[in-house]
Parts: sequence; C-alpha cells; structure tokens
Amino acid sequence: MQADVTILGGGPVGATLALLLARATSRPERIVLCRPRRPAVVSADTTADPRSMALNHGSRVLLASLGAWPAGGADILHVHVSQKGRLGRTHISHADFGVPALGTVVPYPGIVEALDAALALSGITIRAGEPAAILRQEGDAAVVGQDGQEWTTRACVHAEGGTFDHQARNDLHRDYGQHAVLAIVRASRPRPGWAWERFTTEGPLALLPYPAGPAHDTGRYALVWCCRPGHAERLAALDDGAFADALGRTFGTRLGGFAAAGPRHRYPLGINLRRHVVDGATVAIGNAAQTLHPVAGQGMNLGLRDAARLAESLAPLLRDPSARAAPLLSAYARARGADRWLTSGLTDFMPRIFATGLAPVEHACGLALLGLDVSRTLRGPLARQLMEGLRA
Repeated sequence: MQADVTILGGGPVGATLALLLARATSRPERIVLCRPRRPAVVSADTTADPRSMALNHGSRVLLASLGAWPAGGADILHVHVSQKGRLGRTHISHADFGVPALGTVVPYPGIVEALDAALALSGITIRAGEPAAILRQEGDAAVVGQDGQEWTTRACVHAEGGTFDHQARNDLHRDYGQHAVLAIVRASRPRPGWAWERFTTEGPLALLPYPAGPAHDTGRYALVWCCRPGHAERLAALDDGAFADALGRTFGTRLGGFAAAGPRHRYPLGINLRRHVVDGATVAIGNAAQTLHPVAGQGMNLGLRDAARLAESLAPLLRDPSARAAPLLSAYARARGADRWLTSGLTDFMPRIFATGLAPVEHACGLALLGLDVSRTLRGPLARQLMEGLRA
C-alpha cells in the first residue's frame, strides 16, 4: 500500500485534518487515518471521559463546514473574567463582535461521535489497531508501521499525543505546580450563556455553561478548578456537600449555591511546546506539537487551526504526484509560527501572572482587567485571538 498522507492519531484534530484533505482529492482512499482500536459506539457518558471542550467561533465554522458540528452544545454568549479578592473585571459579549456565540461547550465524546459520522461517509482509509509509528524516512517519503504491516506515505502527520524531550533545547516544558480538578456542578441561580474565569493565587477557576442533561436538567456547569496539587487532592477526596461548599467560598455567590452533579477527576498541568514541528516528510500538529494550560480553553482550538492550515499546505501534494512534502511542510511551519507562539504565550502568561501572590502584581492585573473592560479597542484584539486565532 502507498498513501499520499498518513495521519497518526484519530482524535478530533487528526480526524478534522483527514476530512479536510478528503475534500481536496478525488482519491480519499489514499489518505490513511491510524487510530487506536476502540468500541464501535462512542458513549457520551462524562463519567468515562469528563473533558468538556470550549470550541470557539472559528472552530464551529470549521467543523460545521465538514458536516461534523456536534449537536446539543451549550453556547457561550458572555465571558466574565475577574480575580478573587481584588478589584477589576472584564466582560466580553458576543454582541460586541457580531457573532452568534463566542464559543460552545461540548462534551469531548460528542465531538468524537460527530467526526466519526463524517469519516464514515468520506472514503478515507481508517486503520484501527495498535499505535502506528514512523519506522524510517526514505528519500522524499516515510515508512509507517502498524500491527506488523508497513506502507510508504508521501507525508506523515503526528496528530495526537506527543513525546517531548524535556532536556532538549528544541522543546519547551514547564510544570505549573497546579492540578486541574474537573467536575460537572449545578448552580441554584444559573445565568444561561455566561462563562466565568476567576483567577486565584493558586490558579484559574473556570465555570462553563454545560449542555442540558436528561429530562432538561439545566443549570449545569463544567468546572475546571486549577490549584496546587495538595489542594486538588483534598478537593477530589471531599464528599459532594463539602466540595460544593468549597467551590462557593472560592467562586462567590453570583450563581447562588452549588451542588455536585457528577464525579471529579484530577490532572497535572504543564506546557509542552515543540519548537520545530517538521522533520523531512513528517510534521506534528495539535497535542503532538503543543499541550497548553487549560486557561481560556485554547488547546483544541489551536489544534484545529493547525489542521486547517496544514490541509491547505498539503493540497498541492494531493494534486501533483511529483510534489514533495518537505517544502510544503516547511511553508506550513512558517505560516503557523505566529499563532502558535502567541496562543501558547497567552495561556502560559495568564495563569502565572495572576498566581504570583504579590500584592502589587495583583493590583496591576486588576487594573489591566478594568482597562480591558472599559476599552473595546484594548479588548477587541484579545477577544478575536481567543475566538479565531491568527489564521495565516
């Protein structure tokens, strides 16, 4: 078998890239998507996978164009940003930017299910099994292996996960000394369409509107509570009532009281950024190229922008049998550099600057939030970056 493009990793970023490439060729079977073997039916049960993704406006437009926009998401119409114990806040509204929503919160399994449905109609070659790997590069192509079989591919894309060399100068790694506690909670006085980002001295706490559950169970929020590892461990061990009380003390009373609406999960947080994403006929995108702090929910949105730009860059390869992948991938890396570094820089800076514990810095952050709130000129570029990113 010979492929034009092989994609390693069947998550949302890899699946989106495959669908975009399939639109650009008359031979979609020469696009190979390798992913781990999994059940034929993906469950939307957040107990199995608690992740909730805040897909921004640009991601919604992209997935909808592929017929892969998941149904039943909860739109974010307003974002309220503040810091605990200090003055200053910022309010960002969809009406300020002429978009129907700033973003939409969708459970991760729902995104996978929508993309799987589109893939089933695409003609793409899907190989499910043990993780595939690049065995070697030969000339202008790469040789990929999976489950004892090998094939040659003109371009190979790492699209999920990543192995980062934390000792190498070429990769950036930082441990934030924070863990994220993920949970679904219910508020007694919910505000539909509002998302909240509240910075504390331990890290940011986000509450995102969550899709209604069975029997129109409304008033639910996806919680991402970033704090010191010991604190996160204690929060995860609390009973539901004590956890809800702790959340109320940290967030405040804007949404009334809280009640737990599901199990809690805990993850360590760090940034991993691959400085050089291209090696000959191979390229890394999405989580294989960068993993970010969850503040502002930019990780998957950045990965989807990677996929969109890479599909444009590889289109000539699909049209011309003599085209070489290496120069096309190098052009891709140059085009994506500004967006990758700006987005990773913002998500690296925000959780650290608000968590210094230094009063002068905290007051300066409060003034910055106030300045963003009163000036649309200042607020606009930040909001546009979070909604759409830099799309070169």
